[in-house]
Amino acid sequence: MMPLRRAASAASLLCALLPIAVAAPAQAVGAAPCGTSLSPAPDPEQARLADTRTTVLIEGGGLGDFVRRFPAALCGVRGDAEADRLVDGWGEALWQSAVRGAQGQRPTGGLPAGDDRPLYWARLAMTEQLARWNPTFTVDRAALRSRFEDASRGLTDNAFRAGHGVRRVFISGFDPFGLDAEPRRANPSGSAALRLNGRRITLSDGSPAEVRAVVLPVRYGDFDAGVVERAFAPTLTPGPAAADVITTVSQGYPGIFTLEAWAGRARSADPYPDNTGALSGGTREHPVTAPGLGPGAEFIATTLPADAVTAAVQAPYPVLLNTEVTEIPAGAAAPVDRADGPTPGSRAVAGGGGGYLSNEVAYRSNRLRGELAPALPGGHLHTPVLTGLPDDPQQVTGPEFERNERAITSEVRAVLERAAVAKAP
Repeated sequence: MMPLRRAASAASLLCALLPIAVAAPAQAVGAAPCGTSLSPAPDPEQARLADTRTTVLIEGGGLGDFVRRFPAALCGVRGDAEADRLVDGWGEALWQSAVRGAQGQRPTGGLPAGDDRPLYWARLAMTEQLARWNPTFTVDRAALRSRFEDASRGLTDNAFRAGHGVRRVFISGFDPFGLDAEPRRANPSGSAALRLNGRRITLSDGSPAEVRAVVLPVRYGDFDAGVVERAFAPTLTPGPAAADVITTVSQGYPGIFTLEAWAGRARSADPYPDNTGALSGGTREHPVTAPGLGPGAEFIATTLPADAVTAAVQAPYPVLLNTEVTEIPAGAAAPVDRADGPTPGSRAVAGGGGGYLSNEVAYRSNRLRGELAPALPGGHLHTPVLTGLPDDPQQVTGPEFERNERAITSEVRAVLERAAVAKAP
């Protein structure tokens, strides 16, 4: 197994980041701190933490102290308002620490900068601890988890800082998924979000831009509860925090980037589950509309400058415009695959990104964009599948895997440098 070292400055960094002091000592692994139940947490996603490689990934990202110290912090909470402040503060601190680690601004525990997996597994471990917490007062556990999730995904305290003349680019990535088959999997869209959040980049026309990012869950329930709208609404509302361009990013096809020309309104990915094992209820033959959507078209077209991107960015992976959709034509009952986009009056089955959450994040964000900021460019980018994990299942990283991750995330930045350029007057 890859040797992992503990960063010497981890404890001091954690103390500097966390706004709420932790008076109790760190708990030993497996111990039951005050007010904590040892009964199993019911979340199927959290159950994967039993795999010891998840601990290796948390420690490898230098985030182990968050997991060790969170139970003691919960022990010290004495009321609802304090609980809200604590989960907000720890969530934001976890996000900022992951961003700084991804950008090489602090030592990790042995994994390379940019790896998105430590944040995912640390967050999950802390939500399990929150589920086990047994305070002496009544709490809305679901609301506290939602607050912690939002804060630790970049949805709070993550506004643009750019001044006049700086383009504002807002992107989203995703957690790793498909973890039952391979728990070591990463998601390059999440890595790109961490690497780029808060960074200044230079666009292809020479103008400066600031990138802000969030990392979204691969869970239907969170989408039903409006996580995409919570993430994107602040950046689409006119004002100093508004973006100039948005794009959602997810992992897509082997060996290529695709700009998706169309996002569809339907879910149709069953029997493929989300990270909790939940299904959407929609299939290719019987698509369903996602709950909680406002009014909108069956298909929404990208408004990103696809021609400029595909003409300029082709290495190390080709970037293609994907115009394919699956629809049920007007007056028909069976789905039809089309290479050239939807026909008038058809019902959506799948956009270019399929009928899963990668398509849905594009639809939800761009439906909201059409409602709040219709002139603003927006769309969806699929990255290549990240490959290269070592054959030895106990090794969580390797040179080929790390090389591929850096190549993909660097090309995401190159795409943004073209896609975010302001239109010529």
